[in-house]
Amino acid sequence: MEVPGLGTVSESDYGTLVSAPVPVPLFGGRSLPFVLEGYEDDDAPEEFHAAIGTFLALTPETLTAAAPAAFAYYSEILEAFGEGFDGFPRIEGPDEVWNHVTFDRHEVSVLRAGEGTPVYVSIECECSWEEEHGLQLVLREGRTVTRVGPYDGHLTD
Repeated sequence: MEVPGLGTVSESDYGTLVSAPVPVPLFGGRSLPFVLEGYEDDDAPEEFHAAIGTFLALTPETLTAAAPAAFAYYSEILEAFGEGFDGFPRIEGPDEVWNHVTFDRHEVSVLRAGEGTPVYVSIECECSWEEEHGLQLVLREGRTVTRVGPYDGHLTD
């Protein structure tokens, strides 16, 4: 099956559709596979297409806008756990936070939170300050960052 913006997708062992790695300009051109959940049975697949196209058109400036939220997440973990640990990363401000995040170890998920909801793009990332839960970046309709925090699979707060 062909999906605009992703090319050929195939079914995974989990029943989702998976693409080959695609360059993501938001992450400096790093290539990541995309996973589409619920796409085949969706009444409006064009909304998936639009979210994917919008997401693939984003530039790293989108991360700059989301940096204060990522830094707030870092600060919460620092306050709760980091002060007493040797080697806990020290991040001085939002403009440094993305230097401590790795974007290319997981896939980009495209899905709905439920029937009739917008399509979301969710990315699980690794971060140096929270190795167990990492960081989740969620964009509604592939455009608007709506959630930055620990990866828990939720698309909204």
